[in-house]
Amino acid sequence: MAAHENVNIELQVLGSALRSIAEEMGAVLVGSSFSANIKERRDCSAALFDESGRMIAQAEHIPVHLGAMPDAVAAVMRHDPARDDVFVLNDPYAGGTHLPDVTLVSRTETGFAVTRAHHADVGGAEPGSMPAGSRTLADEGVVIPPTRLDDDVLADLVARMRNPEERRGDFRAQLAAHRLAERRLWELCERRGRNRVIAAMNELYAYSERIVRAALSRLPDGRFEGVDVLEAAEGDLVLRAAVTIAGDEIALDFEGTAAQHDGNLNCPLSVTRSACYFVVRCLTAPDLPSSGGAFAPVTVRAPVGSLLNAQPPAAVAAGNVETSCRIVDCLFDALGTALPVAAQGQGTMNNLTFGNERFTYYETLGGGQGACPDADGPSAVHVTLSNTLTTPAEALELAYPLRVERHSLRLGSGGAGRFRGGDGVVRELRALEPCRLSVISERRRHSPRGAHGGESGAPGHNLLNGEELPAKATCDLAAGDLVRIETPGGGGYGKGLRRSDA
Repeated sequence: MAAHENVNIELQVLGSALRSIAEEMGAVLVGSSFSANIKERRDCSAALFDESGRMIAQAEHIPVHLGAMPDAVAAVMRHDPARDDVFVLNDPYAGGTHLPDVTLVSRTETGFAVTRAHHADVGGAEPGSMPAGSRTLADEGVVIPPTRLDDDVLADLVARMRNPEERRGDFRAQLAAHRLAERRLWELCERRGRNRVIAAMNELYAYSERIVRAALSRLPDGRFEGVDVLEAAEGDLVLRAAVTIAGDEIALDFEGTAAQHDGNLNCPLSVTRSACYFVVRCLTAPDLPSSGGAFAPVTVRAPVGSLLNAQPPAAVAAGNVETSCRIVDCLFDALGTALPVAAQGQGTMNNLTFGNERFTYYETLGGGQGACPDADGPSAVHVTLSNTLTTPAEALELAYPLRVERHSLRLGSGGAGRFRGGDGVVRELRALEPCRLSVISERRRHSPRGAHGGESGAPGHNLLNGEELPAKATCDLAAGDLVRIETPGGGGYGKGLRRSDA
């Protein structure tokens, strides 16, 4: 066997070992956590970084988490972490995304291990820390700059959050994942040699960059523009994107996007970058084992003080979950003039939060994916940057004073066309005791658009006891109140119907 073949085999073995460590971190976090949001919905992510802060391996978790992680590691590295340090942060303007996503960063034998988990509450004005009407970060919860985590810091943090024992349990689950990573990386270095592991990490990063650059070089050069809107209470907020492809590089510029506003649809730049990275991966090498090298050919620009590069103390709760989806739609709108891309999917995560001083519960809901040039869109799935599950009815009803009255497909909500958009879902939850409800959603005024003559998908609806709620709402619930969410369908693709649908 040639020497280069031995090297390639060893690289595959070491790459698989590193990815398996990230996956095992996620399994430990999910299996050890207390809240349904992590344990059942798996709203968490894990990744490994090298000593220079480059992402090398990740688990197949949440795209919006993972693409923003490098900023968190960079923020921690500025504090010169020691070998046994674990840092905690959630500050969106110091490497975080939105406040419920709490990130831990620890040193390892080869660099850093990172977990990010959406905690069911981090304090703030409303249970669940996802208020529909927040205007500053202080409304949304406890803001944690990069901080060394020890027992005293942990005790102080959970004391400022609702359900502190559940919060403590989820923090400990994250810490368990980090201890696992430290042990597994030490074992890998003992078995294979630290220098060889480091060399493999460098090559994995370089390999991802080469593959994405090669894929970009096969795309048509040019400048492509797209536009879309977000549904703020005061009216639509415009997003504009210009995508420039030149050889093996791509630049994404959001000049002309609305200024940051007095609500919570604002994005820190880390979330904007994450959405951009997702789109580039989809269009170049979607099956490539991800590392930060895939992001190296990508440049992202957004005006300072705009909706997509907000400045403190702007609220950001919805930016991470809703604006991120619209960035993806806007970029696909731009690139759809040059490449075959799918029709628009539901374009929202349909965020629902219930809670009082005794409990907090958060979930997101799937909907219709847009139809592709050669296939129907799937139904009842999370679209774009989310990759979570739905809490099983049995687990939800066992843990919380809520009852699942209905969870079904919203038949016919997908747009017609040569290929149909996927259908949304209908979900009904009944409150069994007084609590607060927060809904943050999109695509209620504007339908997901079809492509190339396909029809638009149906917009979503939020209802309380049969009465329409706005896209963003926070209100009181009495025992017996019924919340019904109808999620959007995906757009159809192409004119006319297939013979089987006629």
